[in-house]
Parts: sequence; structure tokens; C-alpha cells
Amino acid sequence: MEPEVLDADILLPPVLPFKRVQMSDKYPKGANRGRQWKHLKHILQAENYQNYPPDEPNYVNIEAPPSIYPAKKFCDITGFETHYTDPKTKLRYVNTDVFKRIRYLPNDYVQRYLSIRNAAVVLK
Repeated sequence: MEPEVLDADILLPPVLPFKRVQMSDKYPKGANRGRQWKHLKHILQAENYQNYPPDEPNYVNIEAPPSIYPAKKFCDITGFETHYTDPKTKLRYVNTDVFKRIRYLPNDYVQRYLSIRNAAVVLK
């Protein structure tokens, strides 16, 4: 390099706006980092769940009223969420490839799939 470049007094700003700020610079040791997450133990202590009636759902009580949303339907073969049902076999399927396989299944296999889903359908 040239000697006049090495001897030049170049002043740079202390923080360059295009550079990432390091976490240690942004939050010095012991400084608050914003939102603190609570553990379940702290939530339970703050809730004071002993004073709630037993039929009201809370973090400790797993009993809750039934859902107001309709039940999701899943493909009997693949397990993916689906909206299609074969009118002949009453099996649920997710796409045309699975539909073709369902049509080639023997009746005893179809009955087994329906029994797994607890669908009491007897095919003729």
C-alpha cells in the first residue's frame, strides 16, 4: 500500500447502519431482553387453580366441553386429512391414486379398514 493511505486519519462512525448488531452489544450482561417466557409451574401458581370450580377447564383439568368445530376426516389408507369418500366402499381417500387402489381392494380388506375406523358398514 501507499504510505499516504496508511498515514491518513480516517474516522469511521462507531456503528455502521448496514452491519448487524451483536447480541452482546444490544443487551449487555444482566440487561432485560424483553419478553420472558413462563414455565407451566409459574402459570399454575399464578392461576390459583384450586379456587376454580371442578367443571371449569383450566391447565390442570383436562376435561373440557366438546369442540364446536366439526371433526376432521382422515384418509383410511394414508392418514392424510381428506374431504373425499368413495360411495361404493365408504372408505375415505385423499387423491385419485388412493381411489384407484381402494377400488381394487377385496371386500374383506375394505371391511377391515372400516372396522379400524369403527364404521359399522356392511358391504353387499
